[in-house]
Amino acid sequence: MTFGARCTTVLTALLLAASIAQAADYTVEQKDKAFVYNGTKSATLKVKVGDVVQFKNMDPYFHNVFSLSDAKLFDLGSYPQGQSKSVTFDKPGTVEVECAIHPQMKITVEVK
Repeated sequence: MTFGARCTTVLTALLLAASIAQAADYTVEQKDKAFVYNGTKSATLKVKVGDVVQFKNMDPYFHNVFSLSDAKLFDLGSYPQGQSKSVTFDKPGTVEVECAIHPQMKITVEVK
């Protein structure tokens, strides 16, 4: 491997490590059949690529958080009160998040 190739490999590894180290964690609660962030019912959450959102069920019934968006496709399955499941948003875009059990529950995650 040439010196230039080694430098490129090392630089790439350092940039990747820096981006991972800067990732933020967010907690969005499912409370009173709504998505709640920082104690307030929220329609939108803005995050950066690499950030992780924990979806925590605070309600006494099951929720099933999912997204069919091109930017992030996921289905967390049904889970009870007290449990949380996480999603890492790994590419930019708009992600429409819903609850399969309670169709009025919606939040948009804007990933920059």
